[in-house]
Amino acid sequence: MTLPFVLSIPHCGKNIPAELRPAMALSEREIAESVDFGTQEIFAGLPAVRTVAAQWNRLVVDLNRAPDQFDPKGVVALTDYEGRNVFQPGLDPESAEIDARVARYYRPYHQRLVDILQPDDFIGLLDCHSLNGTAPADAPDRGQQRSEVILSNFGDSQGRPRSPQAPLTCPAEVLQMAAAAFEEHGFSVSLNNPYRGGYIINHYGALLQARGRFAVQIEMNQDLYMSPPAIEVDGERIAHVTPRVAQALATWARKLAES
Repeated sequence: MTLPFVLSIPHCGKNIPAELRPAMALSEREIAESVDFGTQEIFAGLPAVRTVAAQWNRLVVDLNRAPDQFDPKGVVALTDYEGRNVFQPGLDPESAEIDARVARYYRPYHQRLVDILQPDDFIGLLDCHSLNGTAPADAPDRGQQRSEVILSNFGDSQGRPRSPQAPLTCPAEVLQMAAAAFEEHGFSVSLNNPYRGGYIINHYGALLQARGRFAVQIEMNQDLYMSPPAIEVDGERIAHVTPRVAQALATWARKLAES
């Protein structure tokens, strides 16, 4: 079956433009650690309505940040999730370079996402990520073990609104239905913990809900298919994970169709 979702995979990109590499303070391995390992392998081949996947490493631009977010974890990050400085001393990008990066590497992805969200042949946008099994130094849950799947809609641990001023990107009952589908296929699931969602579901979710659709962020625990400290996907293990994810999404889609 075709899964009735549009998929965004914003942190799967591994490439660093050659002209940007000399200013970076990180080693090749440290740069690679910023990749959402497994997201390309799991999500890009699913029979979704449409999919957009990043080409560039998130340290070039972070596609899951607002284009005018300029803090240390903003659209051009100054520190990574291990708390390390991304750039050589004195070489942090200035505003003109950030603007140039946004124009060249950020806008095309979001324009593509806008384009593929225009038709009405899908029910939801899924923004697809992965995370370390144990939270790194600069994460909100530093040092803690994480669930195998984290689903986010900017709500609380039940997917409900945290306050009237914090609107959801997806109705709570729809997110709970997704959680039940993943649990049915053997995954442990958390809602909005440690992350409630990022720019992509927040920005597009409001637009989609006005059309009777929704946006959800999905995080896969990398321990399902990687063995730290290795920074490569175990092909045999991910080959078992991917069909389970596909089955969970298909189960969720069926439940939505029946509701």
